[in-house]
Amino acid sequence: MKAAIYSRIFEDEQQKDVQLFFDELSKQQIEPVVYYPFFVQIQNNIQLPADTRTFVNTNDLTNDVEFVISLGGDGTLLDTITMVRDKKIAIMGINFGRLGFLAGIGRDEVKEAIKAIVQRAYVVDTRTLIHVESDMPLFGDTPYGLNEFAIHKRDVASMIKIHTYLNGEFLNTYWADGLIVATPTGSTGYSLSCSGPVVFPDAGSFVITPVAPHNLNVSPIIVPDTSIISFDIESRSGDMICALDSRREIMSTNIQLAVRRERFKINLVRLNENNFLHTLRNKLTWGLDRRN
Repeated sequence: MKAAIYSRIFEDEQQKDVQLFFDELSKQQIEPVVYYPFFVQIQNNIQLPADTRTFVNTNDLTNDVEFVISLGGDGTLLDTITMVRDKKIAIMGINFGRLGFLAGIGRDEVKEAIKAIVQRAYVVDTRTLIHVESDMPLFGDTPYGLNEFAIHKRDVASMIKIHTYLNGEFLNTYWADGLIVATPTGSTGYSLSCSGPVVFPDAGSFVITPVAPHNLNVSPIIVPDTSIISFDIESRSGDMICALDSRREIMSTNIQLAVRRERFKINLVRLNENNFLHTLRNKLTWGLDRRN
């Protein structure tokens, strides 16, 4: 069995956990294929098999790679998705970061997680993605994301006007610092911090959430993810920020923009007990009385 290993940064305090991870892979006879920039960082600090293979991009992920394991936080897992693209490779996130909402497997669960892979004792969650369409190059050859697409004013510029359309029909004009269109997965991210609702991952919807709206009676709205959402933007500065998960580009407001559901989905691996409700309770501390 082969598993690709993706991570962005190796820190000294992670050495023990990273070594344990690779030792467990070897013990369970899983051949690692390591992201080359990460391999360069760890090769003098971590004991690896002498014949360890590396990969650089999605073209190097051959059909015999069954899993991609992300070592890091949620941002690292979002990067991993741009590596996997539309390949039918399951993604497991092991949390070496902070919150770990998407990368929900903790460092203390590394042995259990790797054994689960070998024994096929895991659950695969299928997640929808959001796709960005524009009349100018935007986000290269990966114009999709797992969490959200956002339009935002640039730096300290005045608020912007975002004329928003649903399947070509006018929905609303948002006078705001920005606007978020989140997937169900992304509903617990940036959208939630702007008072958007929590949506179950299989809900089949988008959440449209304004950022600091000028009109206080404007609320987030949930629409079917079969919708095409398009925008016309006005800004005094003439430009704006477009963000897709952890990537961002500065664009002219003259750009034609629309978002829709991506045609393919991705598969996230989780341990049996770590379902969505468990994650909500654990990460958002629901049901806990902090007075005690």
